Amino acid sequence: MEYASLTVFTDYTSENQVQQRVDNTGTVMAQVITIADGNATMTYSAGETYHRENCLNKTNAQEVLLAEPIEEGTQWTLPDGRIRKIGGTAVAISTPAGNYETVEVITENEGSIDTRYYAKDIGLVKAVYQADDYTISSTLAAIESDMPFTQTVRFYYPNVDSETINYVDKELTFQTNDITADALAAAYKEVPDGVGKVISENTVINSLSLGDDGTPHIDFNRAFLTEMNAGSGYEAMILSCIADTFGGYYNTNKVLLTVDGALYESGHFAFAEGETVAADFDSAILLP
Repeated sequence: MEYASLTVFTDYTSENQVQQRVDNTGTVMAQVITIADGNATMTYSAGETYHRENCLNKTNAQEVLLAEPIEEGTQWTLPDGRIRKIGGTAVAISTPAGNYETVEVITENEGSIDTRYYAKDIGLVKAVYQADDYTISSTLAAIESDMPFTQTVRFYYPNVDSETINYVDKELTFQTNDITADALAAAYKEVPDGVGKVISENTVINSLSLGDDGTPHIDFNRAFLTEMNAGSGYEAMILSCIADTFGGYYNTNKVLLTVDGALYESGHFAFAEGETVAADFDSAILLP
């Protein structure tokens, strides 16, 4: 038997939804579970989601995890044709985190069986995947409350003296439902010695999201422009820093930048509809 470890953070919640960050050491997945109409349904799922973004309103799946009535024999068919059913409603499961009375949910597929155990007020406490020649199991080890999610983010700043762009890594912490854009803006405003600022004190990130085309879109308020006070050369460096920082955060090489929902236009630069700013990570130098 193979044991699979994973860590689950709760990034966002609403009245009937929860967004989880599932880290299995190989990749990070974002998934949204919605409670509605007597079902617990995975309504959104995305792999390689290393950034933090509220996806509660996004929908790309309709996989029912658990359905009423909660009784043995309740059965439903998944969108891909697999059969899922409740195998028991009082199945005793022992874990390092405690002993639970669980609902057993069995998913049958050709050549494999996936069995999951859900405890009331806890959620998933054990998962067992069985194929012809191997078994993979994950069991709840611990539940930790009020534990922040910690993330290292690389910020890029202009260095006018050396005419280079320097970067520094900062450790950010997030509690459930914290707004990522606000945390990134606050950290960006803390300017290290030896470099210039990128965003002013009154600059606000109105919105920050990853587009369907894989390009991050950042929308600043007007203060980003009015308080910049930069010549064309310095403004170009600021835009490069923005692209490097937010492109790096989303693991892309370009960003779409707007101001109060309108196209970016200053005295030196004017962007066309859909025009992006390219990142240039290789030219940046670690701040001494």
